[in-house]
Amino acid sequence: MARLKFGAFLAPHHPIGEHPMLQFRRDLDLVEQLDALGYDEFWCGEHHSSGWETIASPEMFLAAAGERTKRIRLGTGVVSLPYHHPFNVAQRMVQLDHMTGGRAIFGSGPGALASDAHTLGIDPMTQRDRQDEAIAIIRRLFRGERVTAKSDWFTMNDAALQILPLQEEMPFVVASQISPSGMTLAGKYGIGIISLGSMSKQGLMALPTQWGFAEDAAKKHGTTVSRADWRVLLSWHIAESREQARREAGAGLMRWHNEYNVGTLQRPGLQPFTSPEDAVEKTAGGEAAASTIGTPDDLVKTIKSLMQVSGGVGTIVGFVHDWANPENTRRSWDMVARYVVPEINGHIAKLRESQKFLIENRAVFERAGQAVMAKIMENDKAAAALSLTGPGRVAIPTINAPDLQQEAAKRKA
Repeated sequence: MARLKFGAFLAPHHPIGEHPMLQFRRDLDLVEQLDALGYDEFWCGEHHSSGWETIASPEMFLAAAGERTKRIRLGTGVVSLPYHHPFNVAQRMVQLDHMTGGRAIFGSGPGALASDAHTLGIDPMTQRDRQDEAIAIIRRLFRGERVTAKSDWFTMNDAALQILPLQEEMPFVVASQISPSGMTLAGKYGIGIISLGSMSKQGLMALPTQWGFAEDAAKKHGTTVSRADWRVLLSWHIAESREQARREAGAGLMRWHNEYNVGTLQRPGLQPFTSPEDAVEKTAGGEAAASTIGTPDDLVKTIKSLMQVSGGVGTIVGFVHDWANPENTRRSWDMVARYVVPEINGHIAKLRESQKFLIENRAVFERAGQAVMAKIMENDKAAAALSLTGPGRVAIPTINAPDLQQEAAKRKA
């Protein structure tokens, strides 16, 4: 079975109140930590309003992250294509690819916040069609074509990139939330998907249907889509025990939901949580939970369930949040890398197998102790010293050591 990749998605969602400069630096510190821990991907988004989401240019942030990391792939999650001239987007992504040594992933979307589109005077009804139009143009530019195109929102005259991406094929990924447009675009162009609507139980259960949209579009346009290029977003906070995880995440989760989702975005149908305990229970309690606030074993169970429900994905992407304080948040990501990733991907299966084999075949290995005793008994002085030996007094690994005191007793008798 192909191993799952693991990544992190930073919108970001930071409560208002902290110095923005320090937030940026703390986010860069996190990318550096994730790289050292072996995570495969890091994503950050583009937002221009709401107060909670402070990265206006994912390319600028990822260029800085690229200087502090070695191997982790860096994805725009996402560039809102209707906000930009496609030629400028293509140039920035090519530059990012070269500055990061070929680690860039081009993720795009139509734009998530209605307030951003309003600021730029963009009709929300046009955004998804413009994303489609821009992807087609950028793909041609990446192939080295010279493009002349005129649209109701951009013009290109003999446009060609001076530098092509460092990667032979820079990965294209589209964001998918509730509507089928993201999945349909992925199928149309045969590109990757990052599903951001899976942070609810309903979102998780809809994954098979969503994948069907991609397959249908691929069939229609003569392309193919691969589950290996499908990324699914999950939210979690992990600690040594469920009680500790709940204690660490409750207040921040409540604030995020009440102040951002309910108070700022005013999402229909959402009600504020009444307490940190209520926040944890409604977010991560019971069978209806889509988030995991608990132990590494709890998250392993969640991921295995997602794989079964979805039919299989290529990458699990964790949602970066401030539910817990910075220290406990970093600890959570550390525990996922140390315990969840190896359990899911079988990195410790052979270690358990080796231990089990040794336990079950103990009699076979007792011959090593017999060999030690035979050499002792060949030497009169060594044999005489048996009475002075005992546990902890001899530098023989205990797995190979005979019972020296028992042998001394036999000799005395």
